[in-house]
Amino acid sequence: MNKNMDILEGAIKEAAQQGARIIVTPEDGIYGWVFTREAIYPYLEDIPDPEVNWIPCTDPTRFAPAPVLERLSCMARNNSIYVVANIGDKKSCNSSDPSCPSDGRYQYNTNVVFDSEGKLVARYHKYNLFMSEEEQFNYPKKPEAVTFETPFGKFGIFTCFDILFWEPAVVLVSKLQVDTVLFPTAWMNVLPFLSAVEFHSGWAMGMRVNFLASNTHNTIMSMTGSGIYAPDGARAYYYNMKTEDGRLLIAELDSHPRLSPASPPAVSWSSYASRVEKCIPDERDFSGLIFYDQFTFTELTKPEGSITVCQKDLHCHLSYKMAEKREDEVYVLGAFDGLHVVEGQYYLQICTLLKCKSTDLSTCGQPVETAQTKFDMFSLSGTFGTNYVFPEVLYSDVQLAPGEFEVLNDGRLISKTKPTKPVVTVTLFGRWYEKDHL
Repeated sequence: MNKNMDILEGAIKEAAQQGARIIVTPEDGIYGWVFTREAIYPYLEDIPDPEVNWIPCTDPTRFAPAPVLERLSCMARNNSIYVVANIGDKKSCNSSDPSCPSDGRYQYNTNVVFDSEGKLVARYHKYNLFMSEEEQFNYPKKPEAVTFETPFGKFGIFTCFDILFWEPAVVLVSKLQVDTVLFPTAWMNVLPFLSAVEFHSGWAMGMRVNFLASNTHNTIMSMTGSGIYAPDGARAYYYNMKTEDGRLLIAELDSHPRLSPASPPAVSWSSYASRVEKCIPDERDFSGLIFYDQFTFTELTKPEGSITVCQKDLHCHLSYKMAEKREDEVYVLGAFDGLHVVEGQYYLQICTLLKCKSTDLSTCGQPVETAQTKFDMFSLSGTFGTNYVFPEVLYSDVQLAPGEFEVLNDGRLISKTKPTKPVVTVTLFGRWYEKDHL
């Protein structure tokens, strides 16, 4: 753990020297993640509520020994920078609490934030645990919406899998109006829609919020992809599956993005698509799986045109022009309107233009990282039943396209300039939270 903190300390010092005001470090960045509930227990610390007004660096003996909190607090204080870190909290309980685990304690995957004086200003217990995490950690009885104010805006914090759900992620932005989200994560990339840099930048744009995503770097687990995202696109990002080298990202953001003239307008997501001719099922439409969800696809058979595909109530419309139509690459327009039930349950509405893995249509929807087909333009829209839609544009080699696309207030995701690289996918990823438990 101290070796890991040595690495974090080096990054914190460098960030502060370059003028950064706040730094986010990865989920599992101090412990790693190969452990059981019992094995991690000796390393957990009892993290008090920030209301106690505590600087562990200058008053380490006020509470039970907490060497990790103390060291993190000193990193923040010595470098005059806000520090966000992911550790573990423990809280003892007894039989008077009917939910108390049999070992007499709660264990939480926890984010902590220290201000530039080293004071503990935020503590967040992860609510949406992913898969086997439930064998190590408990989730809090109620989701916590944790915010804190700084001289450079209002911040909210959540962790990894939380981003796919209403609480606390959407609540922080839509109801509590945070300016910036802090997001430690250990994110396993799943193409075509859920690669970290792609999805997190899309979430920032769809929610119209700054988003600071710090991912663990572990290529064997397909974990790579961190970024500093503004509502109008990525300001800095890093994706590297070739080596195990990490990277410090630094960028400047508007501290109050909603008030910024560059902030995109509110979007009426179905406005344009609902005016387009309704689609009639076509005998050339076919089905295919993307991450266990059954999409309806239609092939882009011509170098340019306007096509529609539908599934249930979702009608997806695409206008496009390829620079040239290649014989060795196939693209489809796809629609999915349904409940995703693998590795979590959440209702999706997705419209997507994507490259198939090969010219065999049965490969459409399988993960693809590279492409050679360039587009002169694209315009994608859908009749979404939700206001929560995340726009994604991914170029060949899992590269983002900052500044090259925008969302119009009638719900069209369009290329602003001629796309500079071959397209892997252009997607509108909708989340219909009210339908998660129907």
